[in-house]
Amino acid sequence: MDRKLSVIITTFNEEANIARCLESVQGIADDILIVDSFSTDETIKIAQSYPVRIEQRAYQGPADQKNWAIPQAQNEWILLLDADEVATPELCTEISTMLSGESPPGNDVYWIGRDNFFLGQQVRFSGWQGDQVVRFFHRDRGRYDDVQVHEEIVTEGLKVGRLHGRLQHFTFRSLEHYLDKTRRYARWSAQDHAAKTPKVRYYHLLAKPVFRFIKHFVLQQGFRDGKVGFIISVIMAWGVFLRYSYLKEQS
Repeated sequence: MDRKLSVIITTFNEEANIARCLESVQGIADDILIVDSFSTDETIKIAQSYPVRIEQRAYQGPADQKNWAIPQAQNEWILLLDADEVATPELCTEISTMLSGESPPGNDVYWIGRDNFFLGQQVRFSGWQGDQVVRFFHRDRGRYDDVQVHEEIVTEGLKVGRLHGRLQHFTFRSLEHYLDKTRRYARWSAQDHAAKTPKVRYYHLLAKPVFRFIKHFVLQQGFRDGKVGFIISVIMAWGVFLRYSYLKEQS
C-alpha cells in the first residue's frame, strides 16, 4: 500500500541552500510545504521553480514555526527538514520502502542521524559525531517542545524508532554565519535558562565556558578535527559565555 509523504521545510533567507534541499526530496515527496519567515533574498523565487506550496508567517521561534506547519501537511507522514539539510538517497529509499509496505510504519516518530559539514569538511568529532534529530513522524503525533534553542519533537509516550539512512547538514555558510547564529542562539538560550538561573555568578561566566571548551575539544575529541575542531570548541565556549552575559544584562 502506497502512503504519501509530506515534506516540510522552514526557511528564512536560504537562497544558498534551498535548491539543494528541494532536489534531495523530489523523488519521495508527494507534498512539499515551505513555511517562510518573509525572506528578503531569492529564497522564494528559487522555491517557486519547484512543485511546492509556500506559506509565509512571522517568526516567533523555531518550535512555534514548526508546530504551526505540521497540521498544514496534506499527508499523515512527514519528513521535516531545515533548508540547510539534505536527505541522502539511502534515507529516501528507506522512507519510501516503509511507506509502500503492507503495514504502516511501526513507530510514531523516528530518529535520523546527521553528518555535519563546516568550513569545507565533514566534522567527525567535536561533539557533533552523535548528532541525531527526530524528523520523520506521524503528523498527528509529532509536536515540538516549547523552547527557543535545540527544539526537538517530544517523544514521551510515543513509539520511537531509528532510521539507518542519514541527513547531511551544511551547518554554516561561513565563519561569520556561525558567529551570528551563536550570538542569536545565546540570546534565545538565555530566555530558556532565566527561570533556573536567578543569579549569574563567576561560575557561569568563567567555569562553564572553560568546561564547554574542554568538553568539545578534549572529551569529545575535537582535536581530531584539527583546526576546525578547535574553532568549533572555542565558539561553543563563547556561546555559553554569551548566554550568561545576556542573562546578567536582563537581571
